[in-house]
Amino acid sequence: MPPILDTINSPADLKRVPREQLPALAEEIRQEILRVVTQNGGHMGSNLGAVELSIALHYVFESPKDQIIWDVSHQIYTHKLLTGRRTRFETLRQAGGLSGFSNKTESPHDSFTWAHAGTAISTALGMVCGDDLLHRDRRVVAVAGDGSLTCGVAFEGLNQAGALKRNLLVVLNDNSMSIAKTVGAMSNYLHKIRTLPLYAEVKREAHALAEKLPVVGPHLASIEEHLRNTIRANWGGYIFEELGFYYLGPVDGHDVNGLIDHLRELKTLNKPAMLHIVTQKGKGHPNADSDPFCVHAAAPGKSVPASPKIPSPPERKTLEPDKVTKVIASPKKSYTQVFGHAICEVARKNPRVIAITAAMPDGTGLLDFAREFPNRFFDVGICEQHAVALSGGLATAGARPVAAIYSTFLQRGFDQIFHEVCLQDLPVVFGLDRAGLVGNDGPTHHGLCDLAYLRAFPGIVLAAPKDAAELHAMLEWAVTFNRSVALRWPRATAPAALTPEMSPVALGKSETLREGRDGALFAYGAMVEHALQAAGHLATEGRQVAVINARFAKPVDEEALRRLLDEQPFVTTIEDHSLWGGFGSAVLETANMLGLDANRIRRLGVPDRFIEHATREQQLAAVGLDAAGIAASVRRWQDESSRVPVDPARV
Repeated sequence: MPPILDTINSPADLKRVPREQLPALAEEIRQEILRVVTQNGGHMGSNLGAVELSIALHYVFESPKDQIIWDVSHQIYTHKLLTGRRTRFETLRQAGGLSGFSNKTESPHDSFTWAHAGTAISTALGMVCGDDLLHRDRRVVAVAGDGSLTCGVAFEGLNQAGALKRNLLVVLNDNSMSIAKTVGAMSNYLHKIRTLPLYAEVKREAHALAEKLPVVGPHLASIEEHLRNTIRANWGGYIFEELGFYYLGPVDGHDVNGLIDHLRELKTLNKPAMLHIVTQKGKGHPNADSDPFCVHAAAPGKSVPASPKIPSPPERKTLEPDKVTKVIASPKKSYTQVFGHAICEVARKNPRVIAITAAMPDGTGLLDFAREFPNRFFDVGICEQHAVALSGGLATAGARPVAAIYSTFLQRGFDQIFHEVCLQDLPVVFGLDRAGLVGNDGPTHHGLCDLAYLRAFPGIVLAAPKDAAELHAMLEWAVTFNRSVALRWPRATAPAALTPEMSPVALGKSETLREGRDGALFAYGAMVEHALQAAGHLATEGRQVAVINARFAKPVDEEALRRLLDEQPFVTTIEDHSLWGGFGSAVLETANMLGLDANRIRRLGVPDRFIEHATREQQLAAVGLDAAGIAASVRRWQDESSRVPVDPARV
């Protein structure tokens, strides 16, 4: 008998599977997820925990007519397998293949392209309200994890949904985890509900008891309601019912046929409803019981050949080993690991240093800090805006807070950066991990806008290290500086030290790493490594270009910029950031402000488009930011400048 999964190419095929075979189908799906994710990398635990839920939702509802909105959407691998993408599942997270998240260009079964948290309820409510206005007959389901309920926007959605009394179903997938353990009072409340008898059973018992009482007529309903209120107050679900939701739960999230029955019951309601299910993160993985934290995501094992859909930049040449610039060998440590080590060292020297993260203690490198300094560590859950505001309060009290947040997630705290930090002129350090192109997580996770949105805030300082040694030095400098500072680094291996010696970190001062008169590479952060490699290769062709480590995007080194524009035929800015509003823009603006000739400034960065998922190396090559692409651009600009008549006044 062939695998059941092989017969499913749409939700309609799923509905033809007898219900008694659905548990076997769930196990087949788990094995397929384990196989592909172990091979390609991706989110493991959340997907293994949501298999039965995904099957039940597609068994009961009519996707894509009915809309299923997945909060975060990192748990939708089963959804992809059931909605016509099974034969392409091998390409998950590969260049040109399936996205690891919801992607509306990939399938009509995906309503949105997104991968952040807390917004499913609000978005689903908006769809329900729009359907009412347009007289569209369909059901909308928002699937939110207990981690998402740490987001303030989730409560904003619940608040209005309950008041509007619209036909919205929220499935609360409660596994007591986001990436790490969920935190806060709501987590404690859900734990209380989770560890008590099933609420649905208690409600049924209350109804049965009320029917046996020796009263008739309207008194029966009032007595039953009194019993229900007593149960809600003492056993759970009370908060959600008071918000206006019909609450059912907690129920077993791995009982696929039980879930189908519950969903069919709730589908008949015409009011806000919440189904609270309890699942195990990583169910089916051998380490799910002992270490659910570590099964959250898997690094790729053997790689699958990537699709050639990402184009190569023009004039690419294979780089030979750099025969001129000697780069000190790097240990295999990521920038994240280097930061984690550095902040522990800084905290040992300075007892005022405090670390804050938004549900990412591992992803931002703070696990060791949390263990060593538990009273100086705050994980606020998926609440970036709260993390920033909390940092402002800590700084006001005299602490030196370091808020470690992914670049793309810090966007969620935009207003708090302005109001609670910069406007107050407070010394908060922002450590922006995953800055730049992040690889297989794709456009929802790229950190390509932080320079643009942070540069606008008065007083903030923006800096980026070129290697591990400089990250240590910049962090030590930043926690003693009396203004807010944002440091950024990529999701990449950090060179130990690109040069034997490093000049001290000083506000707004760059450092020259290599001399040359045939042009200058003015590189920011992690791009310095690629600039040095490109310069070394160009030197083998007789092209001598200078390499300057910018260090700061705000303020730009004015003295260095004056010198470069006075001495060089062109100056090339290089950044792992959007060209619009980034480091290159800051250099152009500075040149204009100083009255310098900006016509010889060239910019390399990420173009004005979303960059799809691939490896970081493929993405850098596609936009001309690897060493070969930088060298190709320099050759082109050198050839262009050689054709321009020489100004006698500059000779």
